[in-house]
Amino acid sequence: MQTSRIETPSPDGGTDDAERAGAGPGRDLSPLLAGAATAVGAAGALLTLTGADSPLRGPCTLFLLLAAPAAAVGSGLRGLEPFGRAIAALAGAVVLNMLVAQGMLAVHRWSVRGGVVAVTFLSLLLFLSVLAGRTIRSRNRPNSDNTD
Repeated sequence: MQTSRIETPSPDGGTDDAERAGAGPGRDLSPLLAGAATAVGAAGALLTLTGADSPLRGPCTLFLLLAAPAAAVGSGLRGLEPFGRAIAALAGAVVLNMLVAQGMLAVHRWSVRGGVVAVTFLSLLLFLSVLAGRTIRSRNRPNSDNTD
């Protein structure tokens, strides 16, 4: 049986630190920034794949080519500190981009559209493999709720 603790208000009438940290306009911007990054990356892919002549095509495509592999590599590096994780993820993104470019040049099939598709596909494949590994590990972990 679970018991719950009843919290009494503090004598000074204030709220505790957890409530104050969750209040206010800038409480957690991570989902907003992730959504904005996804939108910029999707715009870059769309502008590149359609061949649109826009001044935003280059910067948005560059953002996609760096952010997609960096997010995929960074998702697999949970144990590192945030700064080290960011550096390793960006290095992995550069390596993935260089390997795709080198492979496409070696077989004489280089194109910007093909490079964007290849990097996006490999990033998605890497992210899904990390996600699958986590779900397999969580299923194999012994459950502490069952005390027979």
